[in-house]
Amino acid sequence: MEPTEKNPDPHHIFIDEVQGHQRRWLKVIQFTSSSTKAAAIMLAAAVVALIIANSPAFESFEEFWHTHVIIGVGSLIGEMSFAHIINDIFMAVFFLLVGLEIKYEMTVGELTNIRQAALPIIAACGGVLAPIVIYCIFNVSNPETSHGWGVPTATDIAFALGIMALLGNRVPNGVRVFLSTLAVADDIIAILVIAIFYGQSPSLAWLGVAAVILVVLILLNRAHVYALAPYLLVGCLLWFAVFMSGVHSTIAGVLLAFTIPTGSRVDLSRFMQWSGDRVREANDAYIATEPVTLQKDYMTTVSRLSQVARQVVPPATRLEHMLYPWVYFAVLPLFALTNADVSFLGGDVLAMVTSPVFFGVFFGLLLGKPIGIMLFSFLTVKFKIASLPENVNWFHMLGAGILGGVGFTMAIFVANLAFPEAVLIADAKIGILSASLLAGVIGFLFLFMQAKAAERQGIAYVSASLDEMVRPTAGEEAADIADDVVLGLGDDDLVDDVRDVLISEGGVAEFVIHEKQARDSAEAAEADDVTGMRP
Repeated sequence: MEPTEKNPDPHHIFIDEVQGHQRRWLKVIQFTSSSTKAAAIMLAAAVVALIIANSPAFESFEEFWHTHVIIGVGSLIGEMSFAHIINDIFMAVFFLLVGLEIKYEMTVGELTNIRQAALPIIAACGGVLAPIVIYCIFNVSNPETSHGWGVPTATDIAFALGIMALLGNRVPNGVRVFLSTLAVADDIIAILVIAIFYGQSPSLAWLGVAAVILVVLILLNRAHVYALAPYLLVGCLLWFAVFMSGVHSTIAGVLLAFTIPTGSRVDLSRFMQWSGDRVREANDAYIATEPVTLQKDYMTTVSRLSQVARQVVPPATRLEHMLYPWVYFAVLPLFALTNADVSFLGGDVLAMVTSPVFFGVFFGLLLGKPIGIMLFSFLTVKFKIASLPENVNWFHMLGAGILGGVGFTMAIFVANLAFPEAVLIADAKIGILSASLLAGVIGFLFLFMQAKAAERQGIAYVSASLDEMVRPTAGEEAADIADDVVLGLGDDDLVDDVRDVLISEGGVAEFVIHEKQARDSAEAAEADDVTGMRP
């Protein structure tokens, strides 16, 4: 039985006096694991930035973010503004998390099976090429703006999945997996674009230093070093070398992610036997009548078990779950607060919304993304390279394709790199914000119509997993709703059947439940039981 808001300690492991703390802590965990709430907070930060940018407080607001922080020892002195700290240091942490998610998908996730991943990967390529073509139609003849073609190419995974999570279990999990895998492939392409096209002229000397540091990280991995601290310390040196090289420093986060081990230092087959022995030892050593601090044998055994159990989880997984709440509830809202500040005061609004940069970004995201995703998806299915996910139709795909036009974080990040002039950055930001808003609303409506159709038919798509650790990008809200649907039917045989299928399918499966039929069956079975009890 899993902890819930009403019953945070179903096995009653903790003492009665801390049950209230457990309930509050569980609420915090649930809140910080929600992609919907993360997207809402980022949106709120962007709205606040827009309001401040168009108020008398804007000048003071800008001055604050451009305040310089000076750090140094002796003759080694460095300085950086708050805005640069967010864009160069904090966003490197964001890219570290992106790199960890990409590595997960490539090692054990959706990108391991090339045939299964072919559809979202090819669709992602279409979702990059079509926006570039549309942007170039408006800007190819203008040398000052033509290099901004990379701005409308990336999908914001947090916003896109946050919007989709609002639809709960009325959307097949195949749509969610398709969109999340597409966004990961998008991120890979965006990272390559940033590294190749939007850095300064690189310093070969510093690139050499970065390469040496990267080799050190790889050697740590090869030497089976599973502690996180050495990777993070050497990773800081890698960030500095990449920063000094002229290549954008956030790339260091991705490189670091790919060197962090995804395996466990513990032999899991032996751990099960060993941990069982330690539990029995602790049980034999425990004396209920004595204070726990006096029970040295018990404390020693439990401490050994705790130290080893912590090391069962791979370093990459530990770091990813550690970073997720900080990145999505602190780093990205701060980035939105400092970078979504488009001011219309004293400017020519008409000129902003009629500039070629605005048109290229706006139509690249709003039209280019779904056109490219749908066209390449159709060709992939037509030529039988891959098929549509189970229970997914083309209307689902169109909704997901439109949500691919929600660019926000990565698009704004690329805009800051692509344009040196503040006016062009502002034009690009207006295009990004307006296109992302429209894409989010229209994409939601398309999927909502499909969800209503499923609701009228009494159909729920239940995604279940044997793994208790649900990945944030996999739709935790939908997984929670799925549990409620299955358990709410009150059919123990159905729950057992679900578990049997999960075991046979390798731990993850989706079920299409006709809720009315299932409830009727459960009620009929209950009536039979009641009838059988009568004398």
